[in-house]
Amino acid sequence: MTETATTDVAPEIVAPVLRHGAPVTESRGQIVVHPTHATYTKVVGALKAEGFITCADLCAVDYLTASSARILPEGIAAERFELAVNLTNITTKERIRVRVQLPGDAPNIASLYDLYPGTEAMEREAFDLLGIIFEGHPDLSRILLPETWVGHPLRKDEATGRIPVQFSEASKKSYQSERQTEGVTP
Repeated sequence: MTETATTDVAPEIVAPVLRHGAPVTESRGQIVVHPTHATYTKVVGALKAEGFITCADLCAVDYLTASSARILPEGIAAERFELAVNLTNITTKERIRVRVQLPGDAPNIASLYDLYPGTEAMEREAFDLLGIIFEGHPDLSRILLPETWVGHPLRKDEATGRIPVQFSEASKKSYQSERQTEGVTP
């Protein structure tokens, strides 16, 4: 019987991967950067300088009822809202996603309008449907709903609305009689 020596070897500590000071993860083959609320515009500005000159999408999610449904790197605390920004480097055809957490009690963040003027409508949509405030936005007003609308319909704690739709049997019969007059069998 051979005796094997046991040695106490400390596990190797791997430093988290950072990009412009923000933790990086990977999702479905795409790099995901997780800046904090405070470093959001600095990180996005650095990515633009790096060549990510197109903002392809900006959207928000309300995780009120599914706070554990996402994986975040160590040091990034899950909040109620998450803002996701998809940037593209058209030279290298690389895409990168920026995910930033926003608190439920004050979902506000700096606007990217100065860096990417095309985000104007996307930020207005996130404001309109989820109530995210984009500080420094040139016209933060509703874009899909009437200005008189109360609330933000994509928030998970918003009551489900309903617009009654009436289907009249009379209009169906009217349509059929018109078709028969034209000699077409319905």
